Amino acid sequence: MTTLVAARPASRRPLGVGRTRVPLGPFYGGMLALLYLPIAILFVFSFNAGTTLSFPLEGLTLDWYTSVLDNTAMLDAASNSLLVAVGSATLATTLGAMVAIAVLRFRFRGRGLLLALAGLPLVVPFVVMGVAFFLLFVALDVPRSLLTVGIGHSIIAVPYATLIVLARLSGLDPALEDAAMDLGATYPATLRRVVLPLMGPTLLSAWLTCFIVSFDEIALAIFLVGGDPTFPVFLYGQLRFAQRLPVLIAMAVLLMVGTVALTLIAMRLRGEDTCPIRTSTTWMPGAARPPRRRRG
Repeated sequence: MTTLVAARPASRRPLGVGRTRVPLGPFYGGMLALLYLPIAILFVFSFNAGTTLSFPLEGLTLDWYTSVLDNTAMLDAASNSLLVAVGSATLATTLGAMVAIAVLRFRFRGRGLLLALAGLPLVVPFVVMGVAFFLLFVALDVPRSLLTVGIGHSIIAVPYATLIVLARLSGLDPALEDAAMDLGATYPATLRRVVLPLMGPTLLSAWLTCFIVSFDEIALAIFLVGGDPTFPVFLYGQLRFAQRLPVLIAMAVLLMVGTVALTLIAMRLRGEDTCPIRTSTTWMPGAARPPRRRRG
């Protein structure tokens, strides 16, 4: 009499779990050093009492941070960057939201082409785009100013806004829009009263991302700026003056701290807005309440 024994399935280790002979620890440490060591050195030299960027430090001081408020030209350049970033982020977020809604909620020829054109600035070098915009404005006899810089920054920031809004809109239940339209609302009213309020944190996150992209951009601004420079262009032009370097370093540290803070806020808003919306257990006034589950 033979006994059949069921074959035991071979245990498989989950993909990506286990040990490797490749020394990932030193590689990870080296990557962090390359990323953050220059920022740490910049932060240290912003407190240096001397004007030479060398060790050992001549002392510690906060005078360079107080001198930032006395540099009118630098503050004007920072305000120019702030003005351009606010305008370009607003325009880019609006265009990105329109592209995302058109691609996901409408059926028409050229949807893939529209999405490809919206993401094209991500793959085209900013220097090439700067030369192209420069030749375009010269051909149209448009003088270079903060307006031309804002137009260029709006174009390069559209892909970031489109991808962020597209990711959130793809997870939004279309039944919410269908229910609003079944109750008599037009689609523009549905967008204004249902979709946009639900996507508020995502839109704010996209706006902050576009703001950071515009505020820190220099390759495009060099070709499009006029007599009023943005802060990155001003900073680049002042690097040849050694005596002004400590003040520029202090201002750069302050802007870096602000940029990191805005980035963390954008990431936090994006994380809070990824929670799925459940419509099956939602109760609305005038409708029967869902039955409660009994314990036991």
